Amino acid sequence: MHTVALEDELTIRVTSSQPELSLTCDMPGLSLDHTNLVSKAASAVLDHAKVSLGIAVNLCKRIPMGAGLGGGSSDAAATILGLNYLLKLGWSAAKMAEIGQSLGSDVAFFLFAPSAIVSGRGETVRPIMIEGRRWIVLVKPAFGIETKWAYQELAATRTGVHSLSADHVQLDRHDKMTWSQVVATAENDFEIPVFIRHPVLLGIKRILLDLGAQCALLSGSGATVFGLFGDESLARRAGAHLADERELKVFVVPTCSEPIRTS
Repeated sequence: MHTVALEDELTIRVTSSQPELSLTCDMPGLSLDHTNLVSKAASAVLDHAKVSLGIAVNLCKRIPMGAGLGGGSSDAAATILGLNYLLKLGWSAAKMAEIGQSLGSDVAFFLFAPSAIVSGRGETVRPIMIEGRRWIVLVKPAFGIETKWAYQELAATRTGVHSLSADHVQLDRHDKMTWSQVVATAENDFEIPVFIRHPVLLGIKRILLDLGAQCALLSGSGATVFGLFGDESLARRAGAHLADERELKVFVVPTCSEPIRTS
């Protein structure tokens, strides 16, 4: 897994000594109650720290919802990091990841970002360096995909689980990777059931490849499809081509080289 430079922004403030949590957001339609991952993360940190405080969080959303881009998980990780910094808890990444694992499968990864090999249910995270930078074209259709549905469809359509290839096995034996290795091993099992239901996503993948992407895949369980480009100008031309479609939201961003920032 690898982060890219499409980021939400959280502002966290201590408001009082009374145990009250408030969450505001600039994106309509986002649940702001106790079911939101940011709220869950803040509550989990305060519980583990045995601290009773009033916390106010404002979330500026740039990552689309229902996109398969880990927006909610990264926001939860940023909340843990932010409160660790703000409250001077001094927790290690491993300690914060332990809290993150209880919230969602992808949360722990963001505490070891920018790139890592993730296995199991997301609880095993091993940071790895991917040499160099690439440009990513993210293409999000007007619809989203429910993660629960995608997993159900994957389970219903999968005939078996294949053993890891030799190339995949090798990935866990190194601390560094090249983008050529990434491209050679890139695949996503969700593509089969998701593309059957939403063939427009397969069409987007083919367009990205035709426009020069080194590889193109469904991101997570969708609905975003991404293309990996070695050249910024080529990526921007591809993004501009796809942005002409009114129902598509397109982002052209570089891969990240740093972890989530706190200040």
